[in-house]
Formats: sequence, C-alpha cells, structure tokens
Amino acid sequence: MREPLERSSEHAARLVRAPASEFRVVYETIDYDTAHALQFLDITEDVRRFVAATDIDDGQIAVVSMHTTAAVVVNEHEPLLLNDMARVLRRLAPADDYYEHNDFSIRTVNMTADERENGHAHCQHLFLGTSETIPIRAGALTLGLWQSVFLVELDHARRRTVQLHAMGVAGG
Repeated sequence: MREPLERSSEHAARLVRAPASEFRVVYETIDYDTAHALQFLDITEDVRRFVAATDIDDGQIAVVSMHTTAAVVVNEHEPLLLNDMARVLRRLAPADDYYEHNDFSIRTVNMTADERENGHAHCQHLFLGTSETIPIRAGALTLGLWQSVFLVELDHARRRTVQLHAMGVAGG
C-alpha cells in the first residue's frame, strides 16, 4: 500500500480558510452580432471583465454558446491560424455538400418559416463544441500564454448569445 502524499502548507492553509469563504455562483448573458460564417470572434476580454466582477478567487467559468451553429473554443489568436482553422472546417463539412437537414422536401422536424440550409454548420459544430470550462485562480481567468476565447460563427451573420457561468470560492 502506498503512503498518502504529504500535503503542502499551501494546501493545508486552504483547508483552514475554506470555512470562512463564501461559495458563489454568478452568471451573465452577453449578445454578440456576428458578421459572417466561420468568423472567430475573440470574446476573451469580456470573459476576463466578467470574472473580475464576480469576486471569485478560485473556481471555474463555463463559457457556453446557446446555439447549435455557433461554437465556443479556446485557441490562439493569430490571423493566419484563424484562416487555417476556417479552411479546415470548410473542408470537413462543405456548404455545397448534400445534407438531408437541408432537404425540405423530406425534413419535417424543427422547421420554421424562414428555415435556412445550414446542415454544414451543424456538422462543423461537431468538431468544435458548445462550451469551454476555464479555471479561475487568484480572481483571474487562467489561460495559457497564447490562448484566447472565441465565439465561432458557423452559419451566417446574426445575433448570438453566450452565457457565462462562474462558480467558486470568494472571500478567501
């Protein structure tokens, strides 16, 4: 049997402080107007401002797209890389391919009067995701040196909604 690892004094201090701390859950909804398909909209500063306003010292934040054709990703904000990523998504699910979702002669579910042919955007979304969870440490968003948070428009220009949901310990 292995011996338990010795806890550091930092960890022990956290255990002592925890009862005096307050657990918080804070959320906000932000709307963005996108300009075009395969737009990588950098929302990092909005997320940072929100985290700073929560007064959460240690915890995490979920950044969630409220759409099935707009994703949230963490990646590098370098213009040529963003072009590369858009090109890869176009190759994976080209807009001009056949999608049963776009065949309104057979599709009968979740239809609206202004339905668009956007099967490709839903398929591109499979390779990205709806949300990212990012640590909050010492009251700040914790990202790597080159990391940024993006809302990725996969369909067409429109208003998009992102929910920020932070939880963690404050007042410690």
